[in-house]
Amino acid sequence: MSLRNVAIIAHVDHGKTTLVDQLFRQSGTFRDNQRVEERAMDSNDLEKERGITILAKPTSVEWTPPGATEGVRINIVDTPGHADFGGEVERILSMVDGVVLLVDSSEGAMPQTKFVTGKALALGLKPIVVVNKVDRADARIQEVLDEVFDLFVSLDANDEQLDFPVLYASGRNGYASTDMDAREGTLIPMFETIVRHVPEPKVDVDAPFTFLVTLLDRDNFLGRILTGRVTSGTVKLNQPIHALDMAGNVIETGRASKIMAFRGLDRVPVEEAKAGDIISLAGLTVATVANTIADIAVSEPIQAQPIDPPTLSMRFAVNDSPMAGREGSKVTSRMIRDRLLREAESNVAIKVTESDDRDSFEVAGRGELQLGVLIETMRREGFELGISRPRVLFGEDEDGKKTEPYETVVIDVDDEFSGTVVDKMNQRKAEMTDMRPSGGGKTRITFSAPSRGLIGYHGEFLSDTRGTGIMNRLFEKYGPHKGAIEGRKNGVLISNGAGEAQSYALGPLEERGILFVGHGEALYEGMIIGENAKTDDLEVNPMKAKQLTNFRASGGKDDAIRLTPPKKMTLEQAIAYIDDDEMVEVTPKSIRLRKRHLDPHERKRAARSKAA
Repeated sequence: MSLRNVAIIAHVDHGKTTLVDQLFRQSGTFRDNQRVEERAMDSNDLEKERGITILAKPTSVEWTPPGATEGVRINIVDTPGHADFGGEVERILSMVDGVVLLVDSSEGAMPQTKFVTGKALALGLKPIVVVNKVDRADARIQEVLDEVFDLFVSLDANDEQLDFPVLYASGRNGYASTDMDAREGTLIPMFETIVRHVPEPKVDVDAPFTFLVTLLDRDNFLGRILTGRVTSGTVKLNQPIHALDMAGNVIETGRASKIMAFRGLDRVPVEEAKAGDIISLAGLTVATVANTIADIAVSEPIQAQPIDPPTLSMRFAVNDSPMAGREGSKVTSRMIRDRLLREAESNVAIKVTESDDRDSFEVAGRGELQLGVLIETMRREGFELGISRPRVLFGEDEDGKKTEPYETVVIDVDDEFSGTVVDKMNQRKAEMTDMRPSGGGKTRITFSAPSRGLIGYHGEFLSDTRGTGIMNRLFEKYGPHKGAIEGRKNGVLISNGAGEAQSYALGPLEERGILFVGHGEALYEGMIIGENAKTDDLEVNPMKAKQLTNFRASGGKDDAIRLTPPKKMTLEQAIAYIDDDEMVEVTPKSIRLRKRHLDPHERKRAARSKAA
């Protein structure tokens, strides 16, 4: 059976996972009576809820061409669409021999697509372009194709890569065609195009076994599971192997205690694997991503893509609020430490550093979304945490000058809001690099912006554009430090005591700003209950109840207090909202905002020492 290894590249929500579902169904991977959930490749709860791919996952389908006697095994790697999870994407491309670039027939090529496609073209991989969702009412198929061609030219694609095959598809309806006007059919044209245009792996089956680790996973029974493509030779069960780092040093020696190949959505144990196949391997305890696993006789490592450094960090601390331990089951620093180290072991884009006092940890990653997903996963597991405001990780150039991470920001907005967006981005020290109409009364604006200025902007951006704007961000470079950037303008309302929030007290406080809490909610001293309309922080008493007397109101009945529903923040919104002296208290049931120092006298002392 011949082999094809292919990665699918697409932006968030361009229909990649839905298309892979249809490839499974039409290749016969699922039985006719088998119950299969939609978006089967998004196996993680958070992936299903958010509609994004977070973890890269290899899978395979077997397809027999019409009239042929022997089938073709196509190993497909589903790649994350968001740049925060791009740490995996860069290395995944070393496992494959071709890429399928999926673009939306209306939105076209987006920044994350550009990021991964650039990596793929630089490795010499030949692309197949699939224009998806061709049945959309606002489809602009020919313009999108022109944009893709211009993108390839700007990424220095060679003539062979520029001569790419094009398919027009609808992943939801399960058809693809070489005819732009086709609106029905099957995915057979896609299978045929992959088999015809993606070359078989160029490997040496007779050489000693070598294998480059691309993905890392953990199993409670098997321990560390290493996934990648067998570059040369054959590996058999219980064969002696060793791990080499990028310099060729032996890290550890062991045996291949388990070999698993991908068959559909499942990992199936096999006795041996040959060069070219994508497999998972167990038996080593220290080897990690970018290491070479090889036969004992091999001493030369395979050259791997270096791992990009983290650009953002947050402080994960033990929850020390007065309500600690009421809602979560995992609250100690030891439990948090073990969980974070376990995450860093399988996710190489995350770095964990323990503080001197041992009750907090500095966690560095690629972006707010990546760290937000980690926090959300932990709270669902029963953890209670105190999270600080994100901060960017600065660097130094050759002259010793301070540098900071920059991002390419592509914004699609209605024409009427473009002026507001440009003004707000300028305040955040962003430079506009491109501005053009994108059709349908919308404008596409591209900025180069320091990451520091974008922290907390997304919520404000949605308000400014009445929820119609779309913002996409992508790490660009480390550039010169831009100086001070103005943060949140408004102060906050802080509870001056502990108790339950009362409508009688909250009513007058609504005039002071926007409330985050409602009647009956438990509060404690130092907890943030709302946003002040003015720039300074204000301590208030939201627990004051009406005095009960036997005197009636002059109007015949007491005035009923009607409160505006409080503003409830999501985890990402809360993390983006807080200031440097504030924290987010995260528990399995609640997300609360608080001051780092709950006691007002401690807050004043901290403010004085900072000013000094």
